[in-house]
Amino acid sequence: MKKVLVVDDEKLIVKGIKFSLEQDEMEVTVAYNGEEALELAKNKVFDIILLDVMLPGLSGFDVCQAIRGFSDVPIIMLTAKGDDMDKILGLEYGADDYITKPFNILEVKARIKAIIRRNKKKETITEQPRLLVEGDMTIELDSRRVSIAGKDINLTAKEFNILTLLLFHPNKVYSRDDLLKAVWGSDALGDGRTVDVHVRRLREKIESNPGEPKYIQTKWGVGYYFKK
Repeated sequence: MKKVLVVDDEKLIVKGIKFSLEQDEMEVTVAYNGEEALELAKNKVFDIILLDVMLPGLSGFDVCQAIRGFSDVPIIMLTAKGDDMDKILGLEYGADDYITKPFNILEVKARIKAIIRRNKKKETITEQPRLLVEGDMTIELDSRRVSIAGKDINLTAKEFNILTLLLFHPNKVYSRDDLLKAVWGSDALGDGRTVDVHVRRLREKIESNPGEPKYIQTKWGVGYYFKK
Protein backbone atom coordinates (compact mmCIF):
# COMPACT_ATOMS: atom_id res chain seq x y z
CA MET A 1 0.00 0.00 0.00
CA LYS A 2 1.50 3.31 -1.11
CA LYS A 3 1.77 5.99 1.56
CA VAL A 4 0.77 9.54 0.60
CA LEU A 5 1.00 12.72 2.68
CA VAL A 6 -1.59 15.35 1.68
CA VAL A 7 -0.94 18.88 2.95
CA ASP A 8 -3.56 21.61 2.49
CA ASP A 9 -5.35 23.98 4.87
CA GLU A 10 -8.63 23.59 2.97
CA LYS A 11 -10.22 20.65 4.75
CA LEU A 12 -12.81 19.94 2.06
CA ILE A 13 -10.05 19.58 -0.54
CA VAL A 14 -8.07 17.30 1.77
CA LYS A 15 -11.17 15.20 2.46
CA GLY A 16 -11.88 14.79 -1.26
CA ILE A 17 -8.31 13.85 -2.15
CA LYS A 18 -8.07 11.45 0.79
CA PHE A 19 -11.29 9.68 -0.13
CA SER A 20 -10.31 9.34 -3.79
CA LEU A 21 -6.81 8.03 -3.08
CA GLU A 22 -8.09 5.55 -0.52
CA GLN A 23 -10.41 4.19 -3.21
CA ASP A 24 -7.21 3.26 -5.04
CA GLU A 25 -5.91 1.49 -1.91
CA MET A 26 -3.43 4.18 -0.90
CA GLU A 27 -2.71 4.97 2.73
CA VAL A 28 -3.30 8.70 3.22
CA THR A 29 -1.96 10.88 6.04
CA VAL A 30 -3.11 14.50 6.19
CA ALA A 31 -1.70 17.76 7.53
CA TYR A 32 -3.25 21.22 7.55
CA ASN A 33 -0.20 23.42 8.06
CA GLY A 34 3.49 23.51 7.19
CA GLU A 35 4.85 22.73 10.64
CA GLU A 36 2.69 19.61 10.97
CA ALA A 37 3.66 18.47 7.48
CA LEU A 38 7.37 18.89 8.15
CA GLU A 39 7.14 16.94 11.40
CA LEU A 40 5.32 14.09 9.66
CA ALA A 41 7.86 14.03 6.82
CA LYS A 42 10.69 13.73 9.35
CA ASN A 43 9.12 10.90 11.32
CA LYS A 44 7.31 8.80 8.73
CA VAL A 45 8.21 7.33 5.35
CA PHE A 46 6.01 8.40 2.44
CA ASP A 47 6.02 7.39 -1.21
CA ILE A 48 4.87 10.84 -2.30
CA ILE A 49 3.76 14.19 -0.85
CA LEU A 50 1.02 16.49 -2.20
CA LEU A 51 1.92 19.92 -0.86
CA ASP A 52 -0.15 23.10 -1.14
CA VAL A 53 1.81 26.32 -1.69
CA MET A 54 -0.41 28.62 0.41
CA LEU A 55 -0.27 27.28 3.95
CA PRO A 56 -0.59 29.02 7.32
CA GLY A 57 2.77 29.39 9.05
CA LEU A 58 5.45 27.78 6.91
CA SER A 59 4.62 28.07 3.22
CA GLY A 60 4.65 25.08 0.91
CA PHE A 61 7.89 26.38 -0.60
CA ASP A 62 9.50 26.50 2.88
CA VAL A 63 8.31 22.98 3.67
CA CYS A 64 9.54 21.63 0.32
CA GLN A 65 12.96 23.19 0.79
CA ALA A 66 13.22 21.85 4.36
CA ILE A 67 12.24 18.33 3.29
CA ARG A 68 14.87 18.38 0.56
CA GLY A 69 17.45 18.81 3.31
CA PHE A 70 16.85 15.23 4.49
CA SER A 71 14.74 13.39 1.91
CA ASP A 72 14.28 12.85 -1.84
CA VAL A 73 10.63 11.81 -1.45
CA PRO A 74 8.71 12.93 -4.56
CA ILE A 75 6.76 16.17 -3.99
CA ILE A 76 3.90 17.53 -6.10
CA MET A 77 3.10 21.18 -5.39
CA LEU A 78 -0.53 22.29 -5.42
CA THR A 79 -0.97 25.95 -6.34
CA ALA A 80 -4.10 28.07 -6.63
CA LYS A 81 -2.35 30.37 -9.05
CA GLY A 82 -1.73 29.87 -12.75
CA ASP A 83 1.31 32.13 -12.39
CA ASP A 84 4.40 30.65 -14.02
CA MET A 85 6.52 32.06 -11.18
CA ASP A 86 4.81 29.78 -8.65
CA LYS A 87 5.59 26.79 -10.85
CA ILE A 88 9.20 27.84 -11.31
CA LEU A 89 9.62 28.50 -7.58
CA GLY A 90 8.24 25.06 -6.80
CA LEU A 91 10.88 23.47 -9.03
CA GLU A 92 13.55 25.76 -7.57
CA TYR A 93 12.76 24.50 -4.08
CA GLY A 94 12.98 20.87 -5.16
CA ALA A 95 9.46 19.85 -6.20
CA ASP A 96 9.11 17.10 -8.79
CA ASP A 97 5.87 18.35 -10.32
CA TYR A 98 3.08 20.89 -9.84
CA ILE A 99 -0.69 20.95 -10.34
CA THR A 100 -2.75 24.13 -10.57
CA LYS A 101 -6.04 24.46 -8.69
CA PRO A 102 -8.81 23.84 -9.45
CA PHE A 103 -7.72 20.40 -10.56
CA ASN A 104 -9.33 17.20 -11.72
CA ILE A 105 -8.77 14.47 -9.14
CA LEU A 106 -8.18 12.00 -11.98
CA GLU A 107 -5.20 14.10 -13.11
CA VAL A 108 -3.87 14.16 -9.54
CA LYS A 109 -4.10 10.38 -9.31
CA ALA A 110 -2.53 9.93 -12.74
CA ARG A 111 0.47 12.05 -11.77
CA ILE A 112 0.87 10.32 -8.42
CA LYS A 113 0.84 6.91 -10.07
CA ALA A 114 3.25 8.03 -12.80
CA ILE A 115 5.80 9.31 -10.29
CA ILE A 116 5.49 6.25 -8.05
CA ARG A 117 5.85 4.00 -11.10
CA ARG A 118 9.01 5.79 -12.17
CA ASN A 119 10.49 5.54 -8.68
CA LYS A 120 9.93 1.79 -8.64
CA LYS A 121 12.14 1.30 -11.65
CA LYS A 122 15.59 0.23 -10.53
CA GLU A 123 18.38 2.12 -12.19
CA THR A 124 21.05 -0.32 -13.25
CA ILE A 125 24.39 0.81 -14.61
CA THR A 126 26.33 -2.10 -16.03
CA GLU A 127 30.01 -2.22 -16.81
CA GLN A 128 30.49 1.32 -15.59
CA PRO A 129 33.16 2.44 -13.12
CA ARG A 130 31.87 2.97 -9.58
CA LEU A 131 34.15 5.96 -9.04
CA LEU A 132 34.41 8.73 -11.60
CA VAL A 133 37.02 11.48 -11.62
CA GLU A 134 36.71 14.42 -13.98
CA GLY A 135 39.12 17.26 -13.31
CA ASP A 136 38.70 18.20 -9.67
CA MET A 137 35.28 16.50 -9.52
CA THR A 138 34.88 13.05 -7.95
CA ILE A 139 31.64 11.07 -8.19
CA GLU A 140 30.98 7.97 -6.06
CA LEU A 141 28.18 6.12 -7.81
CA ASP A 142 27.22 3.69 -5.05
CA SER A 143 26.90 6.34 -2.35
CA ARG A 144 25.77 8.99 -4.89
CA ARG A 145 28.28 11.46 -3.48
CA VAL A 146 29.86 14.27 -5.43
CA SER A 147 32.85 16.30 -4.31
CA ILE A 148 34.83 19.07 -5.97
CA ALA A 149 38.37 19.77 -4.81
CA GLY A 150 37.62 17.62 -1.76
CA LYS A 151 34.47 19.54 -0.80
CA ASP A 152 31.19 17.60 -0.72
CA ILE A 153 28.47 18.94 -3.01
CA ASN A 154 24.89 18.30 -1.95
CA LEU A 155 22.92 17.29 -5.06
CA THR A 156 19.29 16.23 -5.24
CA ALA A 157 18.47 12.87 -6.83
CA LYS A 158 17.44 14.51 -10.11
CA GLU A 159 20.56 16.70 -10.23
CA PHE A 160 22.78 13.67 -9.62
CA ASN A 161 21.02 11.69 -12.35
CA ILE A 162 21.37 14.53 -14.87
CA LEU A 163 25.07 14.90 -14.06
CA THR A 164 25.90 11.19 -14.36
CA LEU A 165 23.84 10.73 -17.53
CA LEU A 166 25.68 13.56 -19.27
CA LEU A 167 29.05 12.46 -17.87
CA PHE A 168 28.64 8.88 -19.10
CA HIS A 169 28.01 10.25 -22.60
CA PRO A 170 30.46 13.14 -22.94
CA ASN A 171 29.94 15.60 -25.81
CA LYS A 172 26.59 14.01 -26.66
CA VAL A 173 23.90 16.68 -26.80
CA TYR A 174 20.66 15.80 -25.01
CA SER A 175 17.55 17.79 -25.84
CA ARG A 176 15.27 18.89 -23.00
CA ASP A 177 12.80 16.18 -24.02
CA ASP A 178 15.59 13.57 -23.99
CA LEU A 179 16.61 14.56 -20.46
CA LEU A 180 13.02 14.70 -19.27
CA LYS A 181 12.39 11.15 -20.48
CA ALA A 182 15.74 9.76 -19.28
CA VAL A 183 15.72 11.31 -15.81
CA TRP A 184 12.02 11.74 -15.03
CA GLY A 185 10.78 8.74 -17.00
CA SER A 186 9.08 8.10 -20.33
CA ASP A 187 5.69 9.05 -18.85
CA ALA A 188 6.93 12.31 -17.34
CA LEU A 189 4.35 15.09 -17.34
CA GLY A 190 6.72 18.04 -17.00
CA ASP A 191 8.16 20.25 -19.72
CA GLY A 192 11.46 21.72 -20.88
CA ARG A 193 11.34 24.37 -18.17
CA THR A 194 11.61 21.63 -15.54
CA VAL A 195 14.90 20.51 -17.11
CA ASP A 196 16.20 24.08 -17.40
CA VAL A 197 15.60 24.78 -13.72
CA HIS A 198 17.37 21.61 -12.59
CA VAL A 199 20.34 22.19 -14.91
CA ARG A 200 20.67 25.75 -13.65
CA ARG A 201 20.61 24.59 -10.02
CA LEU A 202 23.16 21.87 -10.84
CA ARG A 203 25.48 24.42 -12.46
CA GLU A 204 25.22 26.68 -9.42
CA LYS A 205 26.51 23.80 -7.30
CA ILE A 206 29.30 22.34 -9.46
CA GLU A 207 30.53 25.25 -11.57
CA SER A 208 32.92 27.85 -10.18
CA ASN A 209 31.29 30.33 -12.58
CA PRO A 210 27.78 29.15 -13.58
CA GLY A 211 27.61 31.92 -16.20
CA GLU A 212 30.58 30.37 -17.99
CA PRO A 213 30.21 26.66 -17.21
CA LYS A 214 33.19 24.33 -17.40
CA TYR A 215 31.33 21.02 -17.26
CA ILE A 216 27.74 21.27 -18.47
CA GLN A 217 27.50 23.18 -21.72
CA THR A 218 24.49 24.49 -23.65
CA LYS A 219 24.03 23.78 -27.33
CA TRP A 220 21.79 26.71 -28.13
CA GLY A 221 18.48 25.68 -29.59
CA VAL A 222 19.26 21.99 -29.02
CA GLY A 223 20.03 21.03 -25.42
CA TYR A 224 22.83 20.24 -22.97
CA TYR A 225 26.04 18.19 -22.96
CA PHE A 226 29.03 17.41 -20.75
CA LYS A 227 32.18 18.90 -22.23
CA LYS A 228 35.06 16.43 -22.33
